[in-house]
Amino acid sequence: MRQRLTIILTFVVIVGVLVIINTATYVEQEKLPDSELTPNRSTYHSGPTGARAFHDFLSESGYKVMRWREAPEKLLSKTGENVATFVVIGTTRLPFSEEQIVALHQWVANGGCFLLIDRDPSQRLLPHGHDWGIYSRLLDFPPFDIDPGDTNAMTKDVTAVKPVQPTWLTRKVESVLPSRFAGRLSVVPVPSPSPSPRSGVPGSRHGDGPRDVPDEEPPPRVVEPEESDASPAPVIHVADKNGALLVDYAYGAGRVIVLSDPYVVTNRGIRANDNLQLAINAVTAHEGLIAFDEYHQGHGATGNAFAIYFSGTPVLAIAAQVLLVVLLIVWTNARRFARPLPLAQVDRRSSLEFVASMAELQERSRAFDLAIENVYTRTRRVLARYAGVNYNSSRSEIAARIAARSKVEAHQLETLMRQCEEVINGQAVNWRQAVDLVKRLRELEKKLGLRMRARDERQAADNI
Repeated sequence: MRQRLTIILTFVVIVGVLVIINTATYVEQEKLPDSELTPNRSTYHSGPTGARAFHDFLSESGYKVMRWREAPEKLLSKTGENVATFVVIGTTRLPFSEEQIVALHQWVANGGCFLLIDRDPSQRLLPHGHDWGIYSRLLDFPPFDIDPGDTNAMTKDVTAVKPVQPTWLTRKVESVLPSRFAGRLSVVPVPSPSPSPRSGVPGSRHGDGPRDVPDEEPPPRVVEPEESDASPAPVIHVADKNGALLVDYAYGAGRVIVLSDPYVVTNRGIRANDNLQLAINAVTAHEGLIAFDEYHQGHGATGNAFAIYFSGTPVLAIAAQVLLVVLLIVWTNARRFARPLPLAQVDRRSSLEFVASMAELQERSRAFDLAIENVYTRTRRVLARYAGVNYNSSRSEIAARIAARSKVEAHQLETLMRQCEEVINGQAVNWRQAVDLVKRLRELEKKLGLRMRARDERQAADNI
């Protein structure tokens, strides 16, 4: 016990030392401030560039909303059956693979609504099935020292943009205040066969002149969607003299909505003018579950939730060191550190084991006469001593002497002694009769106060 206590105390001391060392050496990493050059458009992010306020507002207002943490291929499975609108905000931290883009386009063609909010929408991500294209042009580029939390700096010299026509996406919207870095969308006819999407397209983000080398691959090919009753031509909802801010178009049985400024749905910009109403109209264009893409924002379900929760803290390091100590203890627990010693030989035999063994043998062999002999011999010796006669005296003499000194009748005692001696001499007896004889002998001992059992127990204790 003392050895185990030493091991436990040693383990506690080691763990305490490790905790002190990790706490003393831990330096909290300074959180980098939000930047428009490397924004975090996740709905988990509560900074100026995040969209947590918009997500929480939808959730608390009773809209069906969720954070999608799986690959877009799951939209085509049973998991994505209830998703009506899939929202991607800004340039994601993880790029879309070809297979994911094909699955997303197929989901839209099957009847889903894809909302892309980006200043420069990727041509690979936007599905196209007709002889036109949607391209973006940036009027201003964010400088290094811009503070995304400064509303005045983000909207400097910006005039509110108004809807160009009454539609579902512009209902209850009088004006929208984008940032000064918002892109402007243009719907441009693409001749067939068309060159590269960036080749010679007016109004592209890289200039108005033609380019010899495209900077982006064409979108992956998907199964041609079935024609729907909706017009395939893009519809411009919000625009100014520089271009459109909000465009949507049909694709198969579904629809694609493009908003060219993430600032409209960020934590800082959503409260300006009617930005919130426009965002609500866009995500509720199709009735049903609204899924915000968090998989490509770096919050995929494939990560370990425990590790993500404690990332950036010394808890993971402490847990790893404690696990190492436990493994060392388990590994060294059965290893010898000295010469082998023989085990101590402890005699566990009891003085009554022989008696118990003999009793079991007698019971199995039905040697009731031998059992009566063992009990009666000792009782006769005590009776002779009580009567004050020799052990070899007759039964009648012993019985008469005992009757004279006690209330025991001589005839009954002599009869009991005779029956026991007859069994010892070979008279047949069953186990019930043997038990009855032993019981009568014990009652006689108790009546005379001989206390043979107490004496036997005391002698057995002395022999141990």
